[in-house]
Amino acid sequence: MVTRPRRLTLAGQFLLLQLAIVLVVLVAVAAVSLAQSGRTFERVEGRHMLSVAETVAANPAVRSGFTGDDRDTLAAVAETARTTSGVTQVELAGPDGRVLTSPDPGRVGSPLPHRDSTVREHRAWTGTTTVAGDLFLTARVPVLGADPARVGELVGIVSVGRRYPSTAERLRTAVPNLLTYLGIASGLGLAGSWLLARRVKRQTHGLEPREIAGLVEHREAMLHGIREGVLALDHDERVTLVNDGAAALLALPPDPVGRTLAELGVDGRLYDVLTGRAAGSGADEAVIGTDRVLVLNRMPVRSRDRALGSVTTLRDRTELVALQRELGTTRTASDTLRAQTHEFANQLHTISGLIQIGEYDEVLRFVDALSRRRAALDEDLVSRVEDPALAALLIAKTSLAAERGVDLRLSPVSRLPRVEPDLSADLTTVVGNLVDNALDALAGRSGTWVEVTVGVDRDAVRVTVRDNGPGVTSADVFTQGYTTKPEAYPGERGFGLALVRVVCTRRGGEVTVGNDGGAVFTARLALGGRPT
Repeated sequence: MVTRPRRLTLAGQFLLLQLAIVLVVLVAVAAVSLAQSGRTFERVEGRHMLSVAETVAANPAVRSGFTGDDRDTLAAVAETARTTSGVTQVELAGPDGRVLTSPDPGRVGSPLPHRDSTVREHRAWTGTTTVAGDLFLTARVPVLGADPARVGELVGIVSVGRRYPSTAERLRTAVPNLLTYLGIASGLGLAGSWLLARRVKRQTHGLEPREIAGLVEHREAMLHGIREGVLALDHDERVTLVNDGAAALLALPPDPVGRTLAELGVDGRLYDVLTGRAAGSGADEAVIGTDRVLVLNRMPVRSRDRALGSVTTLRDRTELVALQRELGTTRTASDTLRAQTHEFANQLHTISGLIQIGEYDEVLRFVDALSRRRAALDEDLVSRVEDPALAALLIAKTSLAAERGVDLRLSPVSRLPRVEPDLSADLTTVVGNLVDNALDALAGRSGTWVEVTVGVDRDAVRVTVRDNGPGVTSADVFTQGYTTKPEAYPGERGFGLALVRVVCTRRGGEVTVGNDGGAVFTARLALGGRPT
């Protein structure tokens, strides 16, 4: 069994990060401290050594010693000044810059390092020099003659120096303070890391960063792996999450996250359902989009009694609704057959009565007339509409219209050849809904008729359904939910014409409506190919 190495917790990661930051800061502080200590040393010690050098240069014994070349006096004064001031060295040199007295006997007779011109110009000088490989901070002051004959003349040079502390020495001096700072900062970092980790873990429900990353990866894989669409909105109606299915079903533009529904072009009933403005939104709600029938299920999201937004699942039910409409057409045909039962029963009763009274010749004539009338009707319709499914639908609708007292007729100019199965199914959906809508509009009226015209117009099938009813008074007839019928069928009205528009749009066509002595609906469905 392979044991995975234990990973650091969130608190441990925070602590390491804090310690790393503290160490970086301490290194930077140490570097700044070293630089500041060097500048402080030069400033403070430079003034001190300059003061010592000026004091020595102003000593009458030194002036007279330079004039009389009394080196013993010069050496005694220089050594006294060195021991009392605490400097490293006090050297006296002649006007030519050669050392006359020095704590280091080997330096006597050697030239002063870094002979600066400002001393020869009777001006004091402070700077760094290198002696025997060591760096010194040095102050030099000219010694002027005191005799009347040599007043103002350069008779010697006083050089006071102190060895520059090395980096290691300065660092050793600062180490105690740095260790103190490191201990305090580490303690504060440890406490801060622990408190911060506790706060973060409370907000993340006790999950470690790697666990959160794993959940995000799993969520993304799950969201984009399911066929149904998932769309999440915040309380400002901005998209916070959308998977590939929802983007395809809603035809959203690229990068929809962070944009509002209005910016994405979502409007109408779809907008109302997604935002919860539609009555009853929450349970499965059928919405007809531009070219699809969608079923939406919206759930509000709350946390600690605070509204965060909503999550909506979307399912494509275009094909299911088409099957439901075909089932409705089948039911209509069944209702038509039941209606015809009454007509056939009356005809059979007539035949039975004629037989009972012995009018056998009249029976033959009656049956022959019925046969010829039905055959003529069916033959005329089938000869002009060669598609079997649409012809059967029109025959059934004719009987249903007759039962309702409406004359349903096929216009003389109608001509339709057999079409491919998908187009035939869409045609039955369109014609069935338009005819049903016309029959409903003519309910309760007398002397009414409905005329159906079908034909091929270049690369499309054109269907026109007109009636002599009250006509259309609103341009919203194709909007889902719009209806002028009684509320006897809640949830089932205002759906047929919207579905007609969906079918026509999917077929690359359109549907329009107008008034010409009644309502005139014109639908156009493109020929060839499967619907998009």
